[in-house]
Amino acid sequence: MASHSDAAAPGLVRDTISYTRLPWIRPLVDAVAHDYGSVASLFPGNPASPAAWRATIDAVRRHPRDHQAMASLLLAQLTGRGAPPAAVDAATRLASPDAVAVVTGQQAGLLGGPLYTLLKAVTTIQMARAASEAHGVPVVPVFWVDSEDHDWNEIRPVHVLDRDHALATTTADDLEGAGSLPVGALTFDARIDQTIDEVAARLAPTEFTDELLTTLRAHYRAGQSPAAAFAGWLDTLLGGEGLVVFDAGDPGAKRLAGRIFQREVARPCETARLARERGERMAAAGHSAQIVPADDVVCLFRLDAAGRTAIRCSNGRFTIGDHDVTADQLATDVADHPEHFSPNVLLRPVVQDTLFPTVCYVAGPSELAYHAQLADVYEAFDVVRPLLVSRASATLLDAAAARFLDRYEVELEALQVQDESALNRLLERQFPAEVEEAFAETERHIAASAERLATAAAAVDPTLSGAVDTTITRMRDTVRTLQNKIVQASKKKDETLRRQFSRTQALAFPGGQPQERVLNVAFFVNRYGLDLGSRLITLLPRHCDEHYVIVP
Repeated sequence: MASHSDAAAPGLVRDTISYTRLPWIRPLVDAVAHDYGSVASLFPGNPASPAAWRATIDAVRRHPRDHQAMASLLLAQLTGRGAPPAAVDAATRLASPDAVAVVTGQQAGLLGGPLYTLLKAVTTIQMARAASEAHGVPVVPVFWVDSEDHDWNEIRPVHVLDRDHALATTTADDLEGAGSLPVGALTFDARIDQTIDEVAARLAPTEFTDELLTTLRAHYRAGQSPAAAFAGWLDTLLGGEGLVVFDAGDPGAKRLAGRIFQREVARPCETARLARERGERMAAAGHSAQIVPADDVVCLFRLDAAGRTAIRCSNGRFTIGDHDVTADQLATDVADHPEHFSPNVLLRPVVQDTLFPTVCYVAGPSELAYHAQLADVYEAFDVVRPLLVSRASATLLDAAAARFLDRYEVELEALQVQDESALNRLLERQFPAEVEEAFAETERHIAASAERLATAAAAVDPTLSGAVDTTITRMRDTVRTLQNKIVQASKKKDETLRRQFSRTQALAFPGGQPQERVLNVAFFVNRYGLDLGSRLITLLPRHCDEHYVIVP
């Protein structure tokens, strides 16, 4: 643990916490980091092994794909958004058959979504740089924006701490088609300005606030889709570090991945079966499956003006929503119009690694689990399976919160419980037991002295007994006055401690949940500036296998 003085210093990894101490970290994540042998059968190679990296790089570079076409799609997206030159240069490198990629992905959360989105991107950049240095090949970091997800309710809230350090949520108004159409097909109207105004009113003003709001309004504006706004916001935060942000709804990319779609409908339900069977083997090894797909699932959606519709197959009969289609009709539609289809969560990684020369995927905890189910799926589609690493896990504290934890020797995870048990234990430690004992001993001494003094005074002059009683009473009153002063000082100190505890608890575990899963990226940029992502690239250890407590 860092010293008291260190904790106040900016740009510091204050503490590292083992995953085993944190109840929200899946055991699978810890096993991959610290006991890979126990889960080796679930993954393609140990990400801690240079030999595994070398083998994956070689396999990916041998695999046929249209590098030029994919690079052209990326360049069109990036230049269309006005992405930084470093991102454009990185995308250009992907035109070479020698280049490979480290990829991550996420839904297009409003204003960037929770902090873990930024942590994913930062880890991806770190891993790409480390792989390039270790193996002497061009490695490009890529962020896959899942613009075809349609769960508007999941991405529309923005959680921040307000000026009183209370958790506050701003929820964007419904857009036309929200909940049915992919988020990339939605369009913000003028109400997005009101949403940003509401977030701004809740944020504590800092030296970075004006720049943050100006930048957000440049991306999140009427006429823009949530996916495009999200991609542009990531361009601003990390494009200068060479992150290539890719909108997965690009019709051109669908054509490049067409063979995957065709294979899926040619062998309907096979992907779901393979993933389900692998999930059963995971469960037998002590790790629960992330997904248990139904028997009739085809791992594609049909896209049209009404939204995204699931495809199912039973006894050789296909249905899209409520409509029956023949196998030939569906196969023709997929072959002629791949842009009308979208992969589900099981097939998306295969499509991703068909488009990109992916040597490593940076996963969140749930992604790590469902990737563990995909070994046979990758093999069936003849796609090289990338290595899997977990994204960085971190809590960002300010100097005041770090000083509080150090001064009172409070473990971070003790703050997660939302009752006052941890606070009460802390308060009990603040009023020393020896103070109570000292006052009790003083009272015993006064009582014993009073008896002796009364006897001695009576032997001299019996009329002095009243004076003795008055003097003893004054002595007791003086001691009680002192005791009350100490008690009041303790209460005042307790009030300050309560405020410090509540403030630190709200920052580390807003609403009782880990900070990285709740508080929006914009909240942290408001505190630390637009270069926060770049600073985290430097601050976070490159190979994250613990939870880090950071003072940016």
